[in-house]
Amino acid sequence: MSNNLFALIIGLTVGAAAMLAFHSLATLKSDVPSEDREYMDPLPPMLSLAWPLILFIEYHLTCRFPPDWLEKTHKRLQETGVGYLMSAEQFYAVRVFGLIAAVALGSVVLSAIDSLGPLSIMALALAGFYFPMIWLGDVRARRQKDVLRALPVYLDFITMAVEAGLNLNGALNQAMDKGPPGPLRNEFYMVVRDLRAGVPRADALRRMEKRLDMEEITSFVGTVIQAEKMGARLGSALRVQALQRRTERFQRAEKLAMEAPVKLILPLIVFIFPVTFIVLAFPIVMKFLMEGMLT
Repeated sequence: MSNNLFALIIGLTVGAAAMLAFHSLATLKSDVPSEDREYMDPLPPMLSLAWPLILFIEYHLTCRFPPDWLEKTHKRLQETGVGYLMSAEQFYAVRVFGLIAAVALGSVVLSAIDSLGPLSIMALALAGFYFPMIWLGDVRARRQKDVLRALPVYLDFITMAVEAGLNLNGALNQAMDKGPPGPLRNEFYMVVRDLRAGVPRADALRRMEKRLDMEEITSFVGTVIQAEKMGARLGSALRVQALQRRTERFQRAEKLAMEAPVKLILPLIVFIFPVTFIVLAFPIVMKFLMEGMLT
């Protein structure tokens, strides 16, 4: 009788604790304000499913992180274009969510194969926490490649528009209408939006330079600002910039072409050469085996 009473007390205690925890989480969830994403990029499908939990973590945890951490992360997000998708606080919340998800899913998998341990849990936590940083670096590398690939085309359009008699604002609009889609078009759109809002042209271009943080963009912005200050012909200066960017793009293509044979050495040695030797040696080995059996 006493055992049944003790089990009943434990059950009631656990149930009360679960109800209290559920009520506390519901109260904390109700405190999270709704997010206005009218001027933000749409969330990817997988991220949108976990976004309510990410907002919960942001409101109750990551918004209290040191300001210098958030400022540094905000700068990196702006350089990669992810700043239009989430804030620095939300990015840290994504990292915390990645830690929790990696530990939870990894623990289930490792416990099924009896390999769960403290070291594996720590490895899962580190992998989940730092995976968004790896993804951010990959996004930045791809973004820079896209900008470098599209920059000569936009410079040609801007140069032709300026030499045809348009000012720089009209040339940027023509370049956005005719140029290929990508991150560079989005950056020029931000410049045009700043100009329409009354921001001086030099400041709007400097903002784009700061967001992209690339030498080629710095050279372009410096050329435009210097030409306007000195009263030089903007079309001639932009034509030199376009020619230089096309030459650099051709040189990068030549460099990649020369690196291709070196990169093919390892796959040749590891995969292709052994298979070739097996194909060539198989008839010879079979011939010797057949001769040995006949003798």
